Amino acid sequence: MSDLTDEELEFLHSTFDLARDGSLELLAFIDQGLPANLTNPKGDTLLILAAYRGHGELVSGLLARGADTERINQRGQTALVAAVFKQSEPIVRALLGAGADPRGGSPDALATAAFFDLPAMRALLAEAVGE
Repeated sequence: MSDLTDEELEFLHSTFDLARDGSLELLAFIDQGLPANLTNPKGDTLLILAAYRGHGELVSGLLARGADTERINQRGQTALVAAVFKQSEPIVRALLGAGADPRGGSPDALATAAFFDLPAMRALLAEAVGE
């Protein structure tokens, strides 16, 4: 059972919408104490949602505030896998620059790029792993 009020739970749920929408207001909430690695019941982090939706500025802000690139949702996806699937080169580069592991998740980012025949993403990931 949660010690949070209905209003607090509603606020926490709304932060995932902010991540989906790319709202930089989310960063102010993190600066005020909201966990950067807040995770919803499906295992999606704020970073995974922002990466999947292509919100590069928010992804960078979350990374700067300590968002964990290696968190995996219930589907086995990391933020890097989400960005590769969406073919967002700037976000893939930002995540790799923050230390995201191309072999994290199941399927991992390398397998995702191969499965969906994403040559630009495969090349970017291959460069990151030294292949």
